[in-house]
Amino acid sequence: MRKNLIAMAVSGILSVPLVAAAADSPHSFSPNVGVVSDYLFRGISQTHGSAALQGGVDYSHSSGLYAGVWGSTISWVKDAYGSGSTEIDYYGGYKNSFAGDWTYDVGFIAYTYPGKAAAIPGTNVNPNTNEVYGALGYKWVTLKYSRVVSDGFIGWLGNNGNNSTRGSDYIELNASYDLGGGWGIGGHYGHQKVKNVNATAATASPSYSDWNIGVTKDVGFGTVGLTYSDTNASGSCANPLPAANANAYCWGTARGTTNFKDTSRGTVVLSFKKTF
Repeated sequence: MRKNLIAMAVSGILSVPLVAAAADSPHSFSPNVGVVSDYLFRGISQTHGSAALQGGVDYSHSSGLYAGVWGSTISWVKDAYGSGSTEIDYYGGYKNSFAGDWTYDVGFIAYTYPGKAAAIPGTNVNPNTNEVYGALGYKWVTLKYSRVVSDGFIGWLGNNGNNSTRGSDYIELNASYDLGGGWGIGGHYGHQKVKNVNATAATASPSYSDWNIGVTKDVGFGTVGLTYSDTNASGSCANPLPAANANAYCWGTARGTTNFKDTSRGTVVLSFKKTF
């Protein structure tokens, strides 16, 4: 999911527009490309611990309106559904400031997985997910809330009598601070609630909290980041998958049948991003 939503992302990277529009133009376009050693979304690996290529383009208007598209290579959709190795996110919203150092941001984001196979009855649902979000910031601290408005949340199938996971939500507190000289530090804490999915004897609850802390350095031709991320997702993970109390984020390759790995465990992520 988009870089400013994933836990490993450290805020504060400066953007430089690709197209130098006239000084009085209200429009700005900022393409970006990057690579990460592990693509994390809210502390959960989307690539089974492997590297990912990423990129997108952002549009902003002087009024505060913005929109964009962003994509990444992934592996979990192919492993869970049989095909699909790309994520493309579409988003738009409005952000502005008030009372000096206060900011706000409201918007919508769609997480899509082109090339995905059909959902497996009784196991998962369509992974495409829509969320609305709102954020309130003061100086270098931001509180954000996201809520699922589509029928499902990244493929989860409800197990308490309602198959829908609409209403799943995520609340997060993010902080980023510019140290000067191209250096920045950041931290994050969030909690993901997956609605209508309860723990069973076989699988632990998929709801969890995540946190990260990291540092970035502008090296001139791009920005390098180093982040440590972890979660408190519970449950066991082994090969083969445990028959009881399995971690909800323990998944394997070859359509999820081999090489099981705890994708919620603590990890260090190295990243590089270039904004044009």
